[in-house]
Amino acid sequence: MEIGGTYSHLNGMEYLLVHQPSVWEEIKEVISRMDAGAHKTKISKEQTMAGKKLHSPGSLNKAFKEAFYTRGWSERKIDFWVTDDAKLLRRIYQSPSGEQRKAIEAIGSEAIKSYNQTDFVKNRVAVEVQFGEYAFVAHDLFVKHMSFFTADEIDVGIEILPMKIMEREMSSGVPYYERDLLNIIRQGRGVPAVPLVLVGIKP
Repeated sequence: MEIGGTYSHLNGMEYLLVHQPSVWEEIKEVISRMDAGAHKTKISKEQTMAGKKLHSPGSLNKAFKEAFYTRGWSERKIDFWVTDDAKLLRRIYQSPSGEQRKAIEAIGSEAIKSYNQTDFVKNRVAVEVQFGEYAFVAHDLFVKHMSFFTADEIDVGIEILPMKIMEREMSSGVPYYERDLLNIIRQGRGVPAVPLVLVGIKP
């Protein structure tokens, strides 16, 4: 596979090139070694594409996972506690997990445990590879990458998406680079407030 497009938000790419050039080279290597044809194994049951061979999200995800893990990337998880008191949440959301729970229980509210998880982290760089539902991309950009950046776990987040030319050979509802590029641009230059690199890939 190859990279068909990149977009740097809040100097995400510039950060990589200056501070983590080897990480960026590794990401490009993972993509270039991916054989898209080997994952065109899903037989469509959709009416408009019945019987057509499509790229399999499950097979692609597994291949990317193996490729990144082999190179020392790992999953990262951040636990936190929530409740229904907005003022309290604003005050404690950057506190350590244990302190969040104590503060919530101290006012007699229920402390509800939650977490954010990202697939691949290495050298303070997070990567999400998204072949799922298009709505998941917004969650990655505005929740996952943001939360890890706010928690000082990462310095930049990378979102890898299929280009439209590849999305046409996948089931309906899959995200594609060009649409999510617009979704970022129309938020304005400072939103989301985390350095990002959007990467579009194609066969």
